[in-house]
Amino acid sequence: MIRISSGKNAPLGASYDGHGVNFTLFSAHAERVELCLFDEEDNETRHDLPARTGNLWHGYVEGLKPGQRYGYRVHGPWDTAQGHRFNPAKLLLDPCARRVVGSTDDSPLFQGGIDSPDLHDNAAIAPKSVVVDTNYNWDGDQHPRTPWGNTVIYEAHLKGLTQLHPALPEAIRGTWCALGHPVMVNYLTNLGITAIELLPVMHFASEPRLQRLGLSNYWGYNPLALWSPDPRYASDPDNALNELRDAVKSLHRAGIEVILDIVLNHTAEVDVEGPTFSLRGIDNRSYYWLSERGDYQNWTGCGNTLNLSQPDTVQFALECLRYWVETCHVDGFRFDLASVMGRTPDYRQDAPLFEAIKNCPVLSQVKLIAEPWDIGPGGYQVGNYPPLFAEWNDHYRDAVRRFWLHGDLPLGEFAGRFAASADVFRRNGRLPAATVNLVTAHDGFTLRDCVSFNHKHNEANGEDNQDGTNNNHSNNHGVEGAGGSLAVIERRRTSIHALLTSLLLSQGTPMLLAGDELGHSQHGNNNAYCQDNAITWLNWQEAHQGLTSFVSALLHLRQRIPALTRNQWWDEGDDNVRWLDNQARPMTAQAWESSGRQLQILLSDRWLITLNGADDVADIVLPDGEWRAVPPFAGEENPVLMAVWHGAAHGVCVFQKS
Repeated sequence: MIRISSGKNAPLGASYDGHGVNFTLFSAHAERVELCLFDEEDNETRHDLPARTGNLWHGYVEGLKPGQRYGYRVHGPWDTAQGHRFNPAKLLLDPCARRVVGSTDDSPLFQGGIDSPDLHDNAAIAPKSVVVDTNYNWDGDQHPRTPWGNTVIYEAHLKGLTQLHPALPEAIRGTWCALGHPVMVNYLTNLGITAIELLPVMHFASEPRLQRLGLSNYWGYNPLALWSPDPRYASDPDNALNELRDAVKSLHRAGIEVILDIVLNHTAEVDVEGPTFSLRGIDNRSYYWLSERGDYQNWTGCGNTLNLSQPDTVQFALECLRYWVETCHVDGFRFDLASVMGRTPDYRQDAPLFEAIKNCPVLSQVKLIAEPWDIGPGGYQVGNYPPLFAEWNDHYRDAVRRFWLHGDLPLGEFAGRFAASADVFRRNGRLPAATVNLVTAHDGFTLRDCVSFNHKHNEANGEDNQDGTNNNHSNNHGVEGAGGSLAVIERRRTSIHALLTSLLLSQGTPMLLAGDELGHSQHGNNNAYCQDNAITWLNWQEAHQGLTSFVSALLHLRQRIPALTRNQWWDEGDDNVRWLDNQARPMTAQAWESSGRQLQILLSDRWLITLNGADDVADIVLPDGEWRAVPPFAGEENPVLMAVWHGAAHGVCVFQKS
């Protein structure tokens, strides 16, 4: 017979101590909380959590072991005007579950009710939380702690990166085992990557709308259980946590950091017509931003918005992040729609969650990267995050694309973006690495598609090509799609080289989209969030090896240039940078404002980047001295000695002073 005692009010979730399990659940407005335990035949027994400390309900069951499945039924008022949607007919996931089993297939049984509670019990089909033993032998694993100035980020989808790799055992492709395999670790090391940033790997669900279309959520930005690794990324779903940790340990041995994309802005419960899985039934009013009428504030575009402004929800988020760092040894986070984290409801740099992270001895030491916007009022906050955060810089993305693909950006603005966007980020003690420079990301065209398509082609998404941005700053070079004459293909190659050279040799933190170095195309789909297929999976057998070598050479070159690795602002008169015109003369105010398209950037007095953004070939006089073109712009054995660079249209070259 199961007996439950009061237990402890910490930590959150289900904690196994070797003798039994402590259960802790936050709910400020519940009147009663039932712990529901399920045996191997799926029989349910219910037990009231006997203790409450503040807003934390808790109990301890001696004798329970890892593998025990459980859920909650939470009793309280149904009062939609006040934001309360308690419904004990619905079995609820523990928001802090370390593992989840079961399906989230679209079913009316997941509907908790709109105007009145739906009283149909859903336990037979509901996903269940599972008790986990989190002990693990780390074998002395240490965080690489790569300095920001040396950091190069590789944004990848765990499955898409490895699903088609022919050198990996077929049984592990698309999983953590594949990511930690020597084939992948060696590839990333040789390429010059210092940190892999993974799209969400926490347990997520596919939206009902996608399921009805026969599609699925591929990217993972629809979280179901933020503390639980998604079993779809494990070769053994019962061992997902340890497979994840094995991969982290393997990458750390190679000096590669692991950054997780995390969605602390909304949940898979979507809008009021969506499923009730967890938070809505546990304490809807506390967890979500609601209007005065009790409706969901949709500042995310996903139907709901998490309220991370109150002490209990701040603690929930803080403990979640600490779990991933302490239990899984991850090295940082990229926060999706991060402006939600600073809402009170207006955005503030000193919002409670930001302050809690700053004061946390664990989280203040890892890499923190914000996607610095949401779609709510005042949600665009690029450059306005606390000093601990780096930020995705869309100013950089758009400027570099415009300069090379449209020719409508002044030299001065290009230089400003190249120099870490000081006008945006040089404030509050922040350093150049605060700008995460990118020309592509998972959301948008791949690099190859940027030079092959003028328009998005998202028909496969089932939304009549209405989804995805129309503002791509792309250029198909005269032919829409992958085809074209040899001249078109050569112009595209030149543009790709120019875009990559700008990205990987700019001041700030470069982020490379996985597959761009292989020539990966999504056939013009710039919003492939629901394409779990060959559209998004990298095809390694068709990889452009010359382009891969080009990227690798640039990344290794970057680490040799002090002006790029010091993580110090470039000031007039120092030895970091000199800006020169096409005759090797210092740039004047008039030259910056002119319509000229040539520029020379001298870094650390011995590395010279020459750019010709014009449509015509142009000769550029190099500064005094002997200059040799460096790989990948000349062969390793025979670098080209030059005094004048015969710059091809939209061309770029890098030289080293002899």
